[in-house]
Amino acid sequence: MQAFHLLETIKDAYSDILGDTLIGFYVHGSLAFGCFSWARSDLDFLVVVTTAPTQEQKCALIRVLLDADKKAPQKGFEMSVVTADAVNPFVYPTPYVLHYSGTYRDACRRDLHTYCRDMHGTDPDLAAHITVCHAAGITLCGKPIGKVFGAVPASAYLDSIRSDIENASQDIRENPVYVILNLCRVLGYLREGLVLSKADGGKWGIVHLPKVYTPLISSALAYYTDGVPFDCDTEIGQRFAEEMVNEIFQ
Repeated sequence: MQAFHLLETIKDAYSDILGDTLIGFYVHGSLAFGCFSWARSDLDFLVVVTTAPTQEQKCALIRVLLDADKKAPQKGFEMSVVTADAVNPFVYPTPYVLHYSGTYRDACRRDLHTYCRDMHGTDPDLAAHITVCHAAGITLCGKPIGKVFGAVPASAYLDSIRSDIENASQDIRENPVYVILNLCRVLGYLREGLVLSKADGGKWGIVHLPKVYTPLISSALAYYTDGVPFDCDTEIGQRFAEEMVNEIFQ
């Protein structure tokens, strides 16, 4: 598969850059869940190291992604580098020493040195990424996931996925497919403790959420999985978002 071939190339380059400090390279997100779409997904991975990379190493890691961009899916990559002591035992919100996504592509091309110097901090989203690693992650190299990542408390995972949808009533106007499927998967976790992909969240929602919303969820799922044009009544979408957010934050 083209996506795995590209990630293997990146992993090999990262191994050369990081040397003995590299503990492992782990794929999560849609590729790990088996619902990756070259047209609509990004490639998500975590890199775990013993110690933070040097400034020179950080710049080299980002250059690998910038150079691979022309071969990547349209949404590109989402990558975080974390140290072992931040993920085992798990810390929330989780510290990271470097992060990259397509959002920052232009900033990296303009001034990579400044970007790599300043891009560090904590990220609540890492609780969700690590939970997905435990549930479905793929080890491209290094120690097994269960040996590297500590258990993520349910409260941290829930806080992480809730933060994605707290503004769903507004966001659904701009990005309805993402919001609809994310609301479904958050409810799947709240009601049944399920860690779901967006696609599986949509399937769960069709079965378990009010039937008046079945056409809405089905259309979002069809777009996400097969690129079928999304057909959404704005009023129904707004009502869906408000009702689901109300349940999630009760």
